[in-house]
Amino acid sequence: MSTTGGVAVELSDLTRTYGTVKALDGLNLKMEPGEFIALLGPSGCGKTTALRILAGLDKATSGTVTVDGKDLTSVPANKRDMGMVFQAYSLFPHLTAAENVEFGLKMRGSAKGERATRATEMLELVGLSEHTHKYASEMSGGQQQRVALARALAIRPRVLLLDEPLSALDAKVRTQLRDEIRRVQLEVGTTTLFVTHDQEEALAVADRVGVMSKGRLEQLAPPAEVYANPATPFVAEFVGLNNHVPAQVSNGRATVLGAEMPALAGSITSGVGTAMVRPESVTVTADDGDATVRSVAFLGPISRVYVELSDGSVVHAQLSSSAAREFTPGQRVAVGVDPTDVLVVPQKS
Repeated sequence: MSTTGGVAVELSDLTRTYGTVKALDGLNLKMEPGEFIALLGPSGCGKTTALRILAGLDKATSGTVTVDGKDLTSVPANKRDMGMVFQAYSLFPHLTAAENVEFGLKMRGSAKGERATRATEMLELVGLSEHTHKYASEMSGGQQQRVALARALAIRPRVLLLDEPLSALDAKVRTQLRDEIRRVQLEVGTTTLFVTHDQEEALAVADRVGVMSKGRLEQLAPPAEVYANPATPFVAEFVGLNNHVPAQVSNGRATVLGAEMPALAGSITSGVGTAMVRPESVTVTADDGDATVRSVAFLGPISRVYVELSDGSVVHAQLSSSAAREFTPGQRVAVGVDPTDVLVVPQKS
């Protein structure tokens, strides 16, 4: 199968205002050819606005959109050669799966035989060869979204845009299709922008994750870096659960629950603050310590153990379920922190 190959994409100083609301506030984003970037953030942060401006479905108040070195800021959506998959499956109910996939090619004047061959290729790529002649009403939500993905890719788009494509699906199907989208993207090589509010989705599929807040990029980095080295308190809070634990900072080092560790860039430089500690960095030991187990939540292969410290604050540790089995509510335990880098923010007054 021929691959699309990726193109470079650049959004430069994008702003978008709606009355007094600033949806984008000077957004800058560079995507490498073939790169898969996920824009992550809460509702209203500007991620979908950025995607719509790249698609040509919305106009920036100011700034430029460049694709493959060409300024597309004023080019209409139907001239941008972009494939889109939305949250709603958006299939034509009166067309079969194959006819849906062929639709964009038909609009472009492709010959019937060429359209049929391409549709067969794309449905095979997304694992739906056996559903070629089915209508949307005869397919599950996950299957419909696979058809939508096949349709978006059939036109050999220069850029693939995915706007919350999994949020209408149940958890198991969402995970399966998430992995499938990544497999297909790697196979085809199309530069891809994926918009989601789900941090697990973003971390699982993207080459780089852009965390957005109030129309700006707070951080753009590989998933492991965003998770382990959040650039701002917002990123630390939004990406992953956190414990807020008192910390003392001096000379770039933080002391948290008796353990000393490096303080991340962006931390306070000295004095008392609040360390944002991931649950998997918290250790709980079946020792007659000065903390008390409040509860244990079983989550399949992992469990969370909630522990009350001597000052009355509560932290939660994420352990394997086999390790968590030894803890029961009311049990006295010792709590510590693995010496990993932490972000220490000012204490709230």
